[in-house]
Amino acid sequence: MVTLAIFMTTFMTAIEGTIVSTAMPTIVSDLDGLEMMSWVVSIFLLMTAVSTPLYGKLADSLGRKPVFLFGIALFVIGSALCAFSHNMIELIIFRVIQGLGSGAIQPVAITIIADLYKLAKRAKMLGLNSSFWGVASIIAPLLGGFIVQHLSWHWIFLINVPLGIIAFLLVLVFLKEPKHSSSSKLDLKGTVYLSIFLLSLMVLLQELGADINPLILAVLAIIAIVAAAIFFRVEKRAEDPIMPLSMLKNREFLSINLVTLIISGVVIGFEFYLPTWMQGVNGTSASIAGFAVTPSSLMWIVGSFVVGAVLSKWGIKQTFNLMHIVLMLTDIALLLAPIGTPFWVFCLIAVFNGFAFGTIITASQIDSQILVPKEQIGIATGFNTLMKYLGQTLMISIYGIVFNTVISNNLAKHPNLTQAMMNKIVSVQQAKSLDPNLVGSLRQVLLNALKGVYLVSLIVLIISILLNQIYKNRKFTTQK
Repeated sequence: MVTLAIFMTTFMTAIEGTIVSTAMPTIVSDLDGLEMMSWVVSIFLLMTAVSTPLYGKLADSLGRKPVFLFGIALFVIGSALCAFSHNMIELIIFRVIQGLGSGAIQPVAITIIADLYKLAKRAKMLGLNSSFWGVASIIAPLLGGFIVQHLSWHWIFLINVPLGIIAFLLVLVFLKEPKHSSSSKLDLKGTVYLSIFLLSLMVLLQELGADINPLILAVLAIIAIVAAAIFFRVEKRAEDPIMPLSMLKNREFLSINLVTLIISGVVIGFEFYLPTWMQGVNGTSASIAGFAVTPSSLMWIVGSFVVGAVLSKWGIKQTFNLMHIVLMLTDIALLLAPIGTPFWVFCLIAVFNGFAFGTIITASQIDSQILVPKEQIGIATGFNTLMKYLGQTLMISIYGIVFNTVISNNLAKHPNLTQAMMNKIVSVQQAKSLDPNLVGSLRQVLLNALKGVYLVSLIVLIISILLNQIYKNRKFTTQK
């Protein structure tokens, strides 16, 4: 029953990402917020990233159950509030609460799986848990498209409420664990300075592409640097640090998590912007657009299930090198795709992307747990999850800068096109109100911006494959 609850929370958070991406063009068009589009995602990811290390630590010291229950409750409350948003600012604020709940759900869920299952079965259960991403990817586009076309996009958040309540009750009743008593003090100073560092860094990245006073940017940069320096100093002296620096001295642990950071950023770029490509450039309906990402989620399952056998045969380094090559080839295909590229081409790209994503992310979760002592599994899992969300937060910010900059530069070259028109072109329904003579030019501007996003992905993939060379190609078996 506990495992069922974990699967439900995974489904809940998975459908959240896919359905929001499907509905985003409609939300943007309705609220006139194309420039703020990335904030809806990045603020959610940022809050998840900021809170993940704290939850990982609390799960080790206070127990998995209370932390998991708190995260589920907060996520449900945040989802309900998002459902009542009437403007972009409200939605962004309520996504903060939702993100803080998500920060507990995913890392603690994976930690509970580590508690419940021995290593031989853990990889299979993590793969099965990942399969709910595939189920969500099939349901979300249909559900999201139906809601957008027949109800209101506000309802896409309400679907989390009943799922969250049921999962909460299952965990409350069926999860039995020994009482956790920790004589060590919670590392509040480390948590505060880590949060300040991440918050200032994310805001800095978000504002780089905006017309803002350089002095403000300089202040944000100084705050981030100072907070990072103080954080590392505090962690060295902390009795029970939120992020033991000894883990970072392990080159294998560090390299595997740096790769996780970058690949997770590539994932969010592919899955968040592809529905916008389908609707804004190809003119695909909202119901169908999300299905361009579905093969990725389904093949993620396959990658998760075969990862144990692949790692035993090739080792992590060689496996990751091959998966990086696959991702770079699919990214190049996106860069070369012209207007009018058939829908099935994007589905085929998603097939290869999904397999590579599933293999890399699942392997990094397993390896992060293996490379640390048993008493630090919660912290290591939290750190790995932090890297995943931090990578997504960093990259969605960078993508947003590139996306908005390319659109701004292209609009400057076409005086007859406006930002208001760009807000409409991303929605199939709203695009019908535009002058047909301008639709082609607007779609070309949007396509140029999207290709700017995937050019960034190609650059960071090259960096990631270089980082992977730090890792020693150590083969291991999960049958122990």
